[in-house]
Amino acid sequence: MHALRRFVLFAALLLGLAARPAEARELVIYNASDSVNTPLVAAFRQAHPDIRVTFVSGSTGPITERAIAERQRPQADVVYLVNNLALEQLKTAGVFEPYRPRGAELAPQFREPDDFYVMHFATTMCMVVNTERLAERRLPMPVAWEDLVRPVYRGEISLPSPLRSGTGVAILTTFVDAFGWNFVENLHQNVRSYSDGGSGGAQLAARGELAIGLSFDTTCHAQKAQGRPVEIVYGRITPNVMEGGGLVAGARNRAEAQLFLDFMASEAAARVLTRLVGATAVPGHGLVDLNSITLWQMRRPVDLAAFRRSFTERFQR
Repeated sequence: MHALRRFVLFAALLLGLAARPAEARELVIYNASDSVNTPLVAAFRQAHPDIRVTFVSGSTGPITERAIAERQRPQADVVYLVNNLALEQLKTAGVFEPYRPRGAELAPQFREPDDFYVMHFATTMCMVVNTERLAERRLPMPVAWEDLVRPVYRGEISLPSPLRSGTGVAILTTFVDAFGWNFVENLHQNVRSYSDGGSGGAQLAARGELAIGLSFDTTCHAQKAQGRPVEIVYGRITPNVMEGGGLVAGARNRAEAQLFLDFMASEAAARVLTRLVGATAVPGHGLVDLNSITLWQMRRPVDLAAFRRSFTERFQR
């Protein structure tokens, strides 16, 4: 009798355990681009419906600062969609731990040598050139950035200000790194205006108010897609900003974070990004063919505050 009672109690215990819901799986993400994060998270949720994903969106600076401030007691499992400068900050501050995504077929330039983070895509910089204005003014078609310092283009160029635009920073720090400050000083002689945002110069060129606007890939392609009389020119070397993410050291949901980073390095994520970005880390997706351009890799670190001071002293007196 006692044996039967013990058996019944044991069976009831097993039934009770079986009836309990499985422990919920969670993932917390910090990101710096809500418009890109939203479709990516939707695709990840579809592939992993058992994982509850919550995220915090913001601009790169505050997201990076928050993750660094929390590094002793991390709240996020993944920080991503931040630029390469922020990724280096996060690595140096000890926010990331190494993780190499499984099954990834990434172009080599998108990998960090020690696997502290992965770049998921590159935003590339280009020229929007108004062909009608060139014809009206009998101006030659530029084929390289070096062409832009020719006196024939005086007053025909606009680009984003590096004091107010990350696109302007990417373009002009690359020019300084590749060609030196003398090149930027000569270019300045031909610049009619520095726009507040990354798209301003491209829009002026597309409207025919000047010949050449410097901008980033999605804006350049959008202007052409609208049927404007423009050509997109990549100038021999390509200024760029890479964006990516990494695994937070001490993440509470480490396995789920690894799954997300595996997803971000997959073709499934690249198919989502192909409508949204320039060049994806997985070849064959995005607006820009990596085989047709040369992404410039900076030869020396950028001190952004010092660069902006120098730009202001030279051109904003």
